[in-house]
Amino acid sequence: MASKNAAFEYRKQAVGGASPLQLVIMLYDGAIRFMEAGKQAMAHGDLPGQNDNLQRAQKIVLELMSCLDMAKGGEIASNLLALYTYIVNELVEANVADNPECIERCIKILSDLRSGWSGIEQATHQDHEQPIAA
Repeated sequence: MASKNAAFEYRKQAVGGASPLQLVIMLYDGAIRFMEAGKQAMAHGDLPGQNDNLQRAQKIVLELMSCLDMAKGGEIASNLLALYTYIVNELVEANVADNPECIERCIKILSDLRSGWSGIEQATHQDHEQPIAA
């Protein structure tokens, strides 16, 4: 029980100290983790586990959708909304039809997006570490 509380506190501190960009990456990581778990449950015929994990992934993607600023985000926000909508629909289809290929497509899309955001985060972090020339 103590280790569960310690893990919760660690995650709480990690989220509390994260930048908005890091939070998006964490959401991608969580969604991918739940999709992988849903795919594993599907492979083992664990319908409750499959349903639970795929719904959790859907909730994360819906949260990502709700954070989009369509007014300021322009074409990028529109494209992300289209991708997130596709992912949610694919996860529903995967869950209903027991189709792991749908999950694989979603994992690929989110992994690619995560990689892009991670690259931006690393570039931003490096820019802040550059010494200022006198």
